[in-house]
Amino acid sequence: MILQIEQEYQADLGFAPEAAAEKVLSHAFSRFEIPYETSVTLLLVSDEEIRRVNAAQRQIDKATDVLSFPAMAFAAPGVLPAVEEHPEDYFDPENDSLYLGDIMLSLDHVLAQAEAYGHSVLREFAFLLTHSALHLMGYDHMEPAEEQQMFQLQREILEELEIRA
Repeated sequence: MILQIEQEYQADLGFAPEAAAEKVLSHAFSRFEIPYETSVTLLLVSDEEIRRVNAAQRQIDKATDVLSFPAMAFAAPGVLPAVEEHPEDYFDPENDSLYLGDIMLSLDHVLAQAEAYGHSVLREFAFLLTHSALHLMGYDHMEPAEEQQMFQLQREILEELEIRA
């Protein structure tokens, strides 16, 4: 997996976000049978910036923890569309990787939610990245059955990574 990180905002998380993001996202995407090198862009931002994007993209004028911008539509969660039929729509011409999309993560929210939920900053960071990775793979939580499936996968991924508290 090729991970491009743009750290637009600095916050002391107590760990290197680049290494943690690489580990979490690589593991999350390894759960799926993707026969290509993949790429993702991760933007680490402030509450102010994510609020601005949330308002522009979703017409919700408030900060949120994470936004996911999938690069493709899935007919079913975790099942790639026929990317070979239109490679120009799915593959990055610079490195021939399958572009999965963008993740925008508020570091302010990571810190606040870790404290509010009583777990480590790393656990919150990993949880939000896992959640967003699943959105990039076509998962959602709008219906109870979808939510149950997505949240079960999140728990499994974090458990496999031994990120518990």
